[in-house]
Amino acid sequence: MQVAMDITTKYCHKEMESYGQCVASHPSTWQQHCQDLKMKVAQCTSSHPVIQKIRTDCSKEFTEFEHCLLENQNSPTSCSVHVARFLGCAETVDLAGVVNPVPQPS
Repeated sequence: MQVAMDITTKYCHKEMESYGQCVASHPSTWQQHCQDLKMKVAQCTSSHPVIQKIRTDCSKEFTEFEHCLLENQNSPTSCSVHVARFLGCAETVDLAGVVNPVPQPS
């Protein structure tokens, strides 16, 4: 997961910064106020192979986390169990060949 966060920070720093500031500025309405910024982060990261691999392998955990956030917009901290499950899954994703791709014979 640290690799994915490093990649997101490296390639999408501006988007992550804007989204984080928006969420912090709108603690009870961030889901509505920050939707466009959330989409910009998603667009920025969606094309990176490491993030694609984690989202594919941990799609169930990620979907449950997003669902929890939607149901608990006024108290996103109540989704900490869901975050932990997603992060736990992400830590188990095999990134060999994604982080350091092995050249394929031609």
